[in-house]
Amino acid sequence: MMEVDDVSVREQLFHNRVRETFICVLLFTCLYILSYLILTHFKKNADYVTDDIEDATANKIALWLCTFTLSVAVCAVLLLPISILSNEVLLIFPHSYYMQWLNGSLIHGLWNLVFLFSNLSLVFLMPFAYFFTESEGFVGCKKGVMARVYETAVVLLLLTLLVLGMVWVFVALLNNHTARESLYDMWEYYLPYLYSAISMCGVLLLLLCTPFGLSRMFSVTGSLLVKPRLLENVEVVMNCAAFEEASLSRTLNRGSTACWISVNVEPLRTQFLSVQAERMALEMRRRASPWQRNLFYPLAMLLLLALTVVCVLVVCFHVLELLFDETAMPSEMGDPRLGTASFSMFGSLGAAVQVFLILYLMVSSVVGFYSSPLFTSLLPRSQDTNLTQIIGNCVSLLVLSSALPVFSRTLGITRFDLLGDFGRYNWLGNFHIVFLYNILFAGLTSACLINTLTWAVQRELIRAFGLHKLPLTVSRTTIPFKLLLANGLSKIQ
Repeated sequence: MMEVDDVSVREQLFHNRVRETFICVLLFTCLYILSYLILTHFKKNADYVTDDIEDATANKIALWLCTFTLSVAVCAVLLLPISILSNEVLLIFPHSYYMQWLNGSLIHGLWNLVFLFSNLSLVFLMPFAYFFTESEGFVGCKKGVMARVYETAVVLLLLTLLVLGMVWVFVALLNNHTARESLYDMWEYYLPYLYSAISMCGVLLLLLCTPFGLSRMFSVTGSLLVKPRLLENVEVVMNCAAFEEASLSRTLNRGSTACWISVNVEPLRTQFLSVQAERMALEMRRRASPWQRNLFYPLAMLLLLALTVVCVLVVCFHVLELLFDETAMPSEMGDPRLGTASFSMFGSLGAAVQVFLILYLMVSSVVGFYSSPLFTSLLPRSQDTNLTQIIGNCVSLLVLSSALPVFSRTLGITRFDLLGDFGRYNWLGNFHIVFLYNILFAGLTSACLINTLTWAVQRELIRAFGLHKLPLTVSRTTIPFKLLLANGLSKIQ
């Protein structure tokens, strides 16, 4: 009887493992297809249809590795939302037969796979893709793809030895005795230390990009919607733009045949394109319905403002929790007991808000990253992004997304503790680092939000009163309030 019970238990464990593997493979396949479609939209086709078959093959292999990395990044973004929503689904349907596949073992395995693949992509696949596209094979060897593979492998080996040596020197400077004892203990000491350093860099990058991105979300969303204008007659402004465009067009046509004006053709062409873009924007605004002009834009701005304010309030509340509650510190969850209690005090509604805030913070961090002057050159362009830029974008997105679970838990956006190796970073248990991180995020976000709102209001008032057409540079101190009021009253009259 005992043997029959053991066989049934082993069969159940086998079926559970097969089911979890099938679900993970299916999820990753869908994300891989999505990532491939995204990269093919931005890649430069000339890099993959060259006459050199060897270069084209190397570029395709590098593109496949980039697709794998991007799919891992998307899966890392979905880790916390999937975990939180799975817990709420099991709370709503605790005894459902069709929800038995959704359990803690599946979620825990997904976290471990994402951690493994993210570090594999950062440490090996992306450096391999970059060096593989730049390599040509050793001198004197037969050219081909395998010659590139051999050269890339040697370069990666030397780079690995260099990085491990730098890590050992850094540890020796901090603690010489520990460094001597752990010289040969690479797997148990150096790799976790290296992973902790990479995660710290990602979390610091999120700290810098997310507040800036939260403020930039207003301008990015405003550029996608029809913005209402105060005291502006769209018909009059569009007619003026059309007349100016026609005048510039005639001047350019004369300049193409007259030699005496050929020197001024290039500035006129730039001005013509600018006026043409302005006229098209005015045409879109004129065609928009009153609902689009007067309702959608204010609602979108209010929604962004509400989400940003909620994020700041949640972080401020978490700061107070850190002072009085030890469980508020981020920690590792050993066995995820899903379906026992909600991770939000407001139940399913609070969990849905947590998921929305996590995704909103991720989008804001990406917007802030590409809006930063340091990373503006990485911004991908449709059908015009070379392979080196694609590799840089995949690495940057993976660093941001793999740090998102730690970032969200550190700020108290969710109470879902970190699973697997995500909770084993050395700095997570340091109260001073976590507390200072929350204070910095709340302060930076508040400062960026206040600066954005004040400048946006002043810019709209200056445009509404026609002061943006002044030849002098407009600042806060050059235009008094009386001038704004007088100009506005004259326009109304």
